[in-house]
Amino acid sequence: MKSLPLAFATLLLWATASAVCAAPLSFTSGERAVAVLELYSSQGCSSCPPAERWLSALQERPELWSSLIPLAFHVDYWDELGWSDPFAAAGHSARQRAYQRQGGSSAVYTPGFMLGGQEWRGWFYGQRLALPDSPRVGRLNLQLQGDDLTLSFAAERLPAGLKAQVARLGFGLRTAIARGENAGLSLAHDFVVLSVQQASAQDRNHWQVKLQPDPRGERQALVAWLSVADDPTPYQAVGGWLPAAGAGRP
Repeated sequence: MKSLPLAFATLLLWATASAVCAAPLSFTSGERAVAVLELYSSQGCSSCPPAERWLSALQERPELWSSLIPLAFHVDYWDELGWSDPFAAAGHSARQRAYQRQGGSSAVYTPGFMLGGQEWRGWFYGQRLALPDSPRVGRLNLQLQGDDLTLSFAAERLPAGLKAQVARLGFGLRTAIARGENAGLSLAHDFVVLSVQQASAQDRNHWQVKLQPDPRGERQALVAWLSVADDPTPYQAVGGWLPAAGAGRP
């Protein structure tokens, strides 16, 4: 008989957690373009850990998610130098190269920062991150119900060729490095792009995607952005924390 209260409490806890995970989630940007700061990094790069620590500290910025969205894209072009970065993806490297082709950055390197689609070297000189003046472009709304994610964009002017992408970010990630330039170190990461999914256009200002699960990270966030045609520069972005109970799944 003593096990009955425990069983009931377990069932109640499970039901509460399920309800939290099933509850709809909504993020909405302001009308002004949100500043997206992209860090291109690698666990095989000895210069990258300080940049990653600096990026992690941006969690304390009051503008986080409302006016500033940091993203850490781990590239794969250092993987052959002794250590394969578990967060690296060829698509991340391709994104960085696209910026160089279009003149947004002078070279492909790590650590490399892009702010609003333009190379930002302020970190190398110890400069505080100052957010650029942003134009009014429209409001981007993200709705998540279960694993069904919907984006809608309300704007006076819709650029032709708008595309939508959604990224899952991992926080509190730690890796013990056994080889390569960072051998012997235990590296911590936040704002890591775990996956990027292309959303399907329903019409000119609505997109949908079935969100893929990923269990990595002590905490997670979702970020979505719009871009125009083949330009990787975020036109508008929106993001926010996933509920703690939802880490590793929508």
